[in-house]
Amino acid sequence: MQPYKPPFGFRNPHLQTLYPTLFRRVKKIDYTRERITTPDNDFLDLDWMRQGSQRLLILSHGLEGDSGRAYVKGMVRAALGQNYDTLAWNFRGCSGTPNTLPRFYHSGTDDDLATVIEHTLHHYPYTEIYLTGFSMGGNITILYLGRRGENIDQRIRAAALFSVPGSLAECSQALAHPRNKIYMRRFLHLLHQKIKTKKKLFPELFDDSNYHQIRNFSDFDNRFTAPLHGFTDAEDYWRHCSAAQFIPGIKRPTLLVNAADDPFFTPACQPTREAAANPLFQLEIPAHGGHVGFIDFNRAGIYWSEQRAMDFFRAKS
Repeated sequence: MQPYKPPFGFRNPHLQTLYPTLFRRVKKIDYTRERITTPDNDFLDLDWMRQGSQRLLILSHGLEGDSGRAYVKGMVRAALGQNYDTLAWNFRGCSGTPNTLPRFYHSGTDDDLATVIEHTLHHYPYTEIYLTGFSMGGNITILYLGRRGENIDQRIRAAALFSVPGSLAECSQALAHPRNKIYMRRFLHLLHQKIKTKKKLFPELFDDSNYHQIRNFSDFDNRFTAPLHGFTDAEDYWRHCSAAQFIPGIKRPTLLVNAADDPFFTPACQPTREAAANPLFQLEIPAHGGHVGFIDFNRAGIYWSEQRAMDFFRAKS
């Protein structure tokens, strides 16, 4: 497949990042929802599109996303067109219903992805399973693959991931820059809604007083993510859950596409050294694409990233 070239007028990385969120509409994706119980007696909501295929694509969304986001639905539509069934799972608290436990999702929650995959393998007769993930969902997928190495089911064939930072610390630093204020404010606003919901359920554990003083992910993760999930502080969380360190352990063909102009990244976010050391891991860094952008305009309505994933899976099947 040809390297990504943005449409005329779409070279700007912020336009690449914002346009799909604000303007893209993916129609005729009508999910069937399944709720499953997690090993810790919480739940996950899985959104299915089935057409009787023996191949399944499992999709993991990004930070404060869900199965209804355009980038998820776009990949679902592309996969359906290539005769896949699809399963887009929602992170805890992202499906429209508050979860029952204090914990929520973060970049290291590959145990929930493992629960989704194990449920699928146990209850459905798929012969081939493929994984795709976007941003945080891609980070979680890399952790799932890298931590388990060869100890994953043979039916899991390959993964295609987009806009995944190798370093959470570097990504957090990039998002804290004034040029990214619009994104940071949006993330913190959405996360505040999650905290307020948790506060109603667990007032002794969640205190959002002076939340307005939180300016970046360092502040948020130090106050909420790290202590709630057993990390010493934000840096400890970032160190344990950054994707790059897990790439050497991946034993399935994996594609990672990160735009060089991703506004959420510094150059150190690109895991070039780790990718070069693993022949099963393919890193592509197109000059343009923004964060989960890779916009394309065509009659099929398929973005370049979606076609790239389908081509990669076809080559590995």
